[in-house]
Amino acid sequence: MEEMTACPPFQLGKSRFDQNTFSGRLKHFLEVIDPRTLFVSQSHLNESVKLLDDFKHGTLPPGVSDEQLWQAQKIKQAIIHPDTGEKIFMPFRMSGYVPFGTPIVVGLLLPNQTLASTVFWQWLNQSHNACVNYSNRNATKPTAASKFLLGYLGAVTSAVSIAVGLNVLIQKASKFSPATRVLVQRFVPFPAVASANVCNVVLMRHTELSEGIDVLDTAGNVVGTSKIAAKHALLETALTRVVLPMPILVLPPVIMAFLERLPLLQTHRKLVLPVHSLVCLAAFGLALPLAISLFPQMSQIEVSQLEPEIAMATDGEVVTYNKGL
Repeated sequence: MEEMTACPPFQLGKSRFDQNTFSGRLKHFLEVIDPRTLFVSQSHLNESVKLLDDFKHGTLPPGVSDEQLWQAQKIKQAIIHPDTGEKIFMPFRMSGYVPFGTPIVVGLLLPNQTLASTVFWQWLNQSHNACVNYSNRNATKPTAASKFLLGYLGAVTSAVSIAVGLNVLIQKASKFSPATRVLVQRFVPFPAVASANVCNVVLMRHTELSEGIDVLDTAGNVVGTSKIAAKHALLETALTRVVLPMPILVLPPVIMAFLERLPLLQTHRKLVLPVHSLVCLAAFGLALPLAISLFPQMSQIEVSQLEPEIAMATDGEVVTYNKGL
């Protein structure tokens, strides 16, 4: 508790938690996805922005604490895009990912899906993901809209194809009993969503593999552009996108299969959907910060693993790179 309540000296643009540890990254991302920032008023946002501007220009009023500055930065980062300076549409903020995404997860996991409902929920899920990715993109360099469109179409196509294909195979599996078939169908969304997420990452960031990404020395100076570092960055991001939907789409079917046998839900079937929704919300809220905390935003790689020309350009043993979210 002491670590959580202790307030370190404020640093503009930095995290209050150690990003070199998993627990530090977890605490940081728990702040990033805090849904309470969705209810911040425009006047409170303006006050937070002004407070940070005053700190930046050395005109901070007396009596302002570090805790107030950390809270102001949390609010600004949750609402305003760091590159464009514009407000992010509420459903597409990272703090809105869980509350606005949970109804979609519930829809994906509904039992007895028809072909039309399977296509609809997979399309809606990938559309929401695409909007979140675009709204939180790195906008320091112009990116062609066609790249995002390609990633979106690839993700939708792969998700729908895999989900529909698995459902058809399950329906044709004569050795499954009706009860087993319904249970197995509940797990179909995971491979469909996981593969679509990987497809989205590869399609939207494939140019990094051919052009490379910047790597920095310990002083923060760019020492080269590495294709090997780009491969590591995409692998880490793809792994995160596979891990993220795992507890969201696997745990609820397991838990609900148990809960639906309880006398309460057996006699009160109207409670199944609300309980299902709460289970999905809990799984989503747990999975998101855990998955995006797996790897540091700024990852490290040993110089010996990189291209010879980059190894010659730095005296350090490791360099860092921005893996992206």
